Amino acid sequence: MVRLLFKIWGLVILNICCSQACGAQEKPNILMIMIDDLNDYVGCMNGSVSAYSPNIDRLAQDGILFTNAHSQAPLCGPSRASLMTGLYPSTSGNYLQLNDVNIKKSSEAVSKSIFLPDYLESYGYKTLGVGKIFHKGDQASVFDEFGGKFDWYGPKPAQRMNYDPATIPGKTGNTSTDWGAFPHFDSLMTDHKSAQWAIKKLKETHEKPFFLTVGFIRPHVPLMVPQRWFDLIDREQIEFPPYLPNDFDDIPEMGKKVSEAPMMPTTEELIKSNEWKDVLHAYLASVAFVDAQVGKVLDALQNSSYADNTIIVLLSDHGYHLGEKNRFAKQALWERDTRVPMIIKPLKANFESGMRINQPVQLLDIYPTSLDLCGLPPNDQLEGHSVTPLFAGQTKWNHCSLSIYGEGNIAIRNRQYRLIQYEDGSQELYDLINDPNEWKNLTNSPEHQNLIRELKSHIPKEWAKNSLYSKYTFNEYFINRYK
Repeated sequence: MVRLLFKIWGLVILNICCSQACGAQEKPNILMIMIDDLNDYVGCMNGSVSAYSPNIDRLAQDGILFTNAHSQAPLCGPSRASLMTGLYPSTSGNYLQLNDVNIKKSSEAVSKSIFLPDYLESYGYKTLGVGKIFHKGDQASVFDEFGGKFDWYGPKPAQRMNYDPATIPGKTGNTSTDWGAFPHFDSLMTDHKSAQWAIKKLKETHEKPFFLTVGFIRPHVPLMVPQRWFDLIDREQIEFPPYLPNDFDDIPEMGKKVSEAPMMPTTEELIKSNEWKDVLHAYLASVAFVDAQVGKVLDALQNSSYADNTIIVLLSDHGYHLGEKNRFAKQALWERDTRVPMIIKPLKANFESGMRINQPVQLLDIYPTSLDLCGLPPNDQLEGHSVTPLFAGQTKWNHCSLSIYGEGNIAIRNRQYRLIQYEDGSQELYDLINDPNEWKNLTNSPEHQNLIRELKSHIPKEWAKNSLYSKYTFNEYFINRYK
């Protein structure tokens, strides 16, 4: 009798385990790849400069590429906080740089938010992360398992190789900006270690559906990768991005103040020193390096038992200027600062591979889209929109992308135009189809006034105060604005 009871109990446990395993298989996994400072130079984006990015391009061909995707802030901290909370900076008060542990201390609205990993955990997901996900990795302790952030921006030489603002007259502030071939081996690079950790997790058996986020550092400065990645790029074939010396002639004074980055090199300086191509070479080498790490993770997924039941999302946290508008920086509201690669590969039955969508979407849309693709209940607090209707060919899309840099400073992007409005009311308007370099400000054009009014209707009616934990210390405008 006892032996019979053990057998029955064993069958009950087996049925429960099988039921849980089957239930887990009903929910798709998510692999999210986040890349720091990757602009639209990647091959599939057809930018003004073409980077060597075969693995990212392959994912774009296998999935859905959003060619008009934008970050909600042109710098790491607030962009990543916005993506993970589902709230605009204008709602959260997280406008500038901040630590992960302070994200939810910024305002009442954001204190009630639920981080994307936490929301997925509440519906049975196991969450795993490695590298740069939030600004400081995972200081907020959001993930069930966090593989670390290793050497934060990777190993650096004992002395600067090519750029140090402390030694240049007129430069103020600090930056990791530098470039050159370093170190000798890929195995010493932070991103290599992150990729290896992710590959290890993809080889493991997971009883629950998983949300695996891999945060890569490069091409964030310092633009340093081993020499072989420099050798991969034909220096003679590198093209300079478009640059207009008098570009700022029709830009309002507030636009110049907001975008000031006095610690960074300018295009004029690098032309004079004959180093512009050196920086481009280092950036493109960094892109090639990180693309290879992306490829390793994608291959590991393809060779795993999770290949057919995993959604893939790839994104950058914001863009980056590499000579356009006389700057080598992010921290501004122009197209190059906010436009990012964004690729989604749903499960096979849900889409047509190789789709290119030019409707304006935003990183804020990834949270609701992820829930939608996983068949989970929506989080009503989210301010983004699921982009899944665009997969099905929906042509009506009334949403614009909003990018915000400090209270009252905002860029509104639709399919063709970009309106930038600063807190003093000054504006810039660009036709991105006919003027992709944003060289002609159309603000005073009589025939565009109705368009300006329509775009302004998307500006938030209320703006949260800048968080006490949200700061920047190099820009005089922000220093004075948020004393």
